Amino acid sequence: MVDKPLTKVKDLTPNSKQVNILAKVVSVGEPKEVMGKYGDSRKVAEAVVGDDTAVVTLSLWNEQIGSIAKDDTIFVDNGYVSLVRGHMRLNVGRYGTMTKSTETVGDVNTGQDMSAQEFQSERRSFGGGGGFRPRGDREGGGGGYRRY
Repeated sequence: MVDKPLTKVKDLTPNSKQVNILAKVVSVGEPKEVMGKYGDSRKVAEAVVGDDTAVVTLSLWNEQIGSIAKDDTIFVDNGYVSLVRGHMRLNVGRYGTMTKSTETVGDVNTGQDMSAQEFQSERRSFGGGGGFRPRGDREGGGGGYRRY
């Protein structure tokens, strides 16, 4: 039994952090090779997971790939949402965990896809020292918001 407060998939926003979600795996995509921000090659696969309120795309990285399959029920503990090309992705991340659950999720509402909606990607400042720099900024850039 999950003893943490759960977030419903429909309540996720682009700024959701520290969410606990119980969801059923609707589908799992094929892994792809992508370049990490430090030039390292990483594998990523996307899974669609959902509950009775909506579905969302879950990013699976490296060793997470292959750990879940269609129709599994998973519990994401301390997950967060990021925007990929303006679309929400649920992530487990370094400080979270994803485990298979013995609990069941009934019918999944596939008619409401939280990742289908496009959001304007606003610049987010990440806590801690640097490391995040959108493409095109000069070394040591910064500069905040531009007004036009």
